[in-house]
Amino acid sequence: MAVYTVHQPPLGKGENAPDPTRFTFVRDGFYVWGFLLSVLWMLRHRLWLVAVLFVAGTLLLDVGLGYAGVSSGWRTLVFLAIAFLVGIEGATLRRWTLNRRGWTNVGVVVADDPDDAERRFFVNWQAGKRPNAAQPPVQSESVVRGPVAPQTYARHEPADVIGSFPQPERRT
Repeated sequence: MAVYTVHQPPLGKGENAPDPTRFTFVRDGFYVWGFLLSVLWMLRHRLWLVAVLFVAGTLLLDVGLGYAGVSSGWRTLVFLAIAFLVGIEGATLRRWTLNRRGWTNVGVVVADDPDDAERRFFVNWQAGKRPNAAQPPVQSESVVRGPVAPQTYARHEPADVIGSFPQPERRT
């Protein structure tokens, strides 16, 4: 099962409630396309600033490694490591971009696929179960006020030894 974070877009002009069709679900985990085609993956997910910084950083790194006399084999290994890092941190890059654009993280859902995650989230959303919403504390009648006496439990000591570690014998 995958873990998805749910992001709500900022309210538009004239909106008083969020549009459920605009919510975004970001899966945690490794992004294979982020590893294989980093820049194209970034552009596909509208990570414009991340893509520009990635291209500028890799170009600067390539020039710096070339100027330092690092062989092409080592440079390829460095860029594979960077692409692997993009694959691992793809969800973080997407969350960072959404946060910069004013989107709000409104929950976390565990599901098998994105459709199931949407279904689970919106069932709870309509039922009023919003994990990040500020809710007043619940006052219950079963809450004990004042000092509470500690409870004592009877100690059960088996007569026979079960397992690999016997209890030390008691001296009488």
